[in-house]
Amino acid sequence: MTSSAVIIDTQNSSENSSSNPPQNNMFALVSLTSLFFMWGFITCLNDILIPYLKGMFDLSYTQAMLIQFCFFGAYFIVSLPAGALVSRLGYKKGIVAGLSIASLGCLLFYPAAEIGIYAVFLLALFVLATGITILQVSANPYVSALGPSKTASSRLTLTQAFNSFGTTVAPFFGAWLIFSGVESSEAVDASSVQIPYIAIALTLMVLAIIFAFLKLPNLGQNKEAKISPSKAWQYKHLRLGALGIFVYVGGEVAIGSFLINFLAEPTIAGITEAEAAKYISYYWGGAMVGRFIGAGVMQFVSANKVLFINAVCAAILVFVAIVTDGSTAMLAILAVGFFNSIMFPTIFTLAINQLGNAASHGAGVLCLAIVGGAILPLVQGALADILGIQLSFILPIFCYAYIGYYALVGSKPESISNQIKEGGKHEAI
Repeated sequence: MTSSAVIIDTQNSSENSSSNPPQNNMFALVSLTSLFFMWGFITCLNDILIPYLKGMFDLSYTQAMLIQFCFFGAYFIVSLPAGALVSRLGYKKGIVAGLSIASLGCLLFYPAAEIGIYAVFLLALFVLATGITILQVSANPYVSALGPSKTASSRLTLTQAFNSFGTTVAPFFGAWLIFSGVESSEAVDASSVQIPYIAIALTLMVLAIIFAFLKLPNLGQNKEAKISPSKAWQYKHLRLGALGIFVYVGGEVAIGSFLINFLAEPTIAGITEAEAAKYISYYWGGAMVGRFIGAGVMQFVSANKVLFINAVCAAILVFVAIVTDGSTAMLAILAVGFFNSIMFPTIFTLAINQLGNAASHGAGVLCLAIVGGAILPLVQGALADILGIQLSFILPIFCYAYIGYYALVGSKPESISNQIKEGGKHEAI
């Protein structure tokens, strides 16, 4: 699952981090890993919610994909305001605010289940996603600021591994609690989501209280920080990279969203939704394993070549899942997760390459592009209603085709002189 943030100009943060004792920074990093785990866990539960609520409310695929639309739409709507909020509060208070709002979103699942209205579930998901967005805006740059800049990537990789761990274990949790009892009863009601989300809400509340009282480095507060994504929009490879993030997140989320229904198809695996839910762990677990392998491979092979190879392999596997059936189609679609692993951080890095002091603004543009996770699953839902679920996977193939193009062609920055020239024009405007 993607893990990113709107980066705001907080130069004082890096200066302050050097003045904090190393042991405090280590303690802070250990504390922050729990946050990465939690939002990976919560985000992946959407893949369990989709078929469950689809069955309860007798939804079309398009209607069911509104779950991802509301969740990832929050990234687009909330990211920049969250960045402004965090710049005033600082990273630590931003984390507490994010945890508190996310907890409120989880609590809203209880009245949503009691009322039995789909729109209330969507509202709860939007509030939950708002809290997660604030968490990401706070925690990612916090990790980067807790130590030397030259080791920031390694710290983020380590903490994001816990995000992947959360996406790996969440399907087992969701299948066990949310789908328990469904097989023994033909009636599907929304009450099964109450206990899991109340438990998550309590966990988030406890974390908010803990972080409120933890003695952590006070970083990230800068009332004069400005977020201006338009400053980086002049760079062509950044614009193309934003589209790359859009289609990658959209494709990844769309596949995960349809996995349960796809595996439940009689021509694929013909298993129950409860059993199919557990297989989502292999999809996200493959991404976790691939992230570590990819990090090692890219020490010797250029990032754009690795990205191209992964995009081609992912496209081929999705194609195999479309034209075959049975275990071949099932294994092919699950294996896509492994090749998704390095795509987000690699596209992100290539897109902000040679942006200079506009890199932080470019990061803001890329984070807004996460809205692809809201839009493309909805598009695939419409395709599934028209063409059937198996043929609807043609959409992710186009996504991976574009990522392959970006890896070989679109990611190449223009010459420095052209960038400076274009930058001058931009400033003049």
